[in-house]
Amino acid sequence: MRLKGKTALVTAAGQGIGHASALALAAEGAQVWATDINPKLLDAYDGVPGVRAVTLDVLDKAAVGRLMATLPALDVLFNCAGFVHGGTVLQATDEELDFAFNLNVRAQFWTIQAALPKMLEAGRGSIINMASVCGSIKGLPSRFVYGTTKAAVIGLTKSVAADYVGSGIRCNAICPGTVDTPSLHDRINANADPEAARKAFIARQPMGRLAQAHEIAPLVVFLASDESVFVTGQAYAADGGITI
Repeated sequence: MRLKGKTALVTAAGQGIGHASALALAAEGAQVWATDINPKLLDAYDGVPGVRAVTLDVLDKAAVGRLMATLPALDVLFNCAGFVHGGTVLQATDEELDFAFNLNVRAQFWTIQAALPKMLEAGRGSIINMASVCGSIKGLPSRFVYGTTKAAVIGLTKSVAADYVGSGIRCNAICPGTVDTPSLHDRINANADPEAARKAFIARQPMGRLAQAHEIAPLVVFLASDESVFVTGQAYAADGGITI
């Protein structure tokens, strides 16, 4: 039970990596606050030991602040919420870029800003941000808006880590490759030829398959635990070999 006695909050915990990570954190003994904008998705936590499900729109700064005010000092904050836009710089719109920066970057800024004072008072805390292998680590085609915002997440992560490295606060990012999640299914099914789209996603993975959400969750647990106590400001790629 590597996380016994620790309190964690996970955003976008209704499905995909967020859901798998919330379950993995709870299985290691953490008290987990699983949040999502969709309350129906949170029904999956009914009866799950160690998990409390709370509806939260991370784009509502006031709501984020109200929730953090009711919680004790978090030992772990996992910012998992995000959205993937397709298209090149010539196809991107101001509206897409605004939305992506709000959800992929600004929401993390708000949750960190709201959680950090109590973490500092307690003298401990591990902040884990969802970035991507797509961005500052590797450029991928037709991902201009997404890659731009995920690169910003890595910059945000390193800045927070640098500011509080001497205060017991650690901040790291995880950078997955392509993960088989409901979000990916939605993007695949939006194509005129979903089967061809799925094959294209698989083809760019050197392992010849997509990652599963439960294969990313152990990295979240590691960064949440004291096993990573000397780790901060890092961007961990779990990409199936994309960056080899």
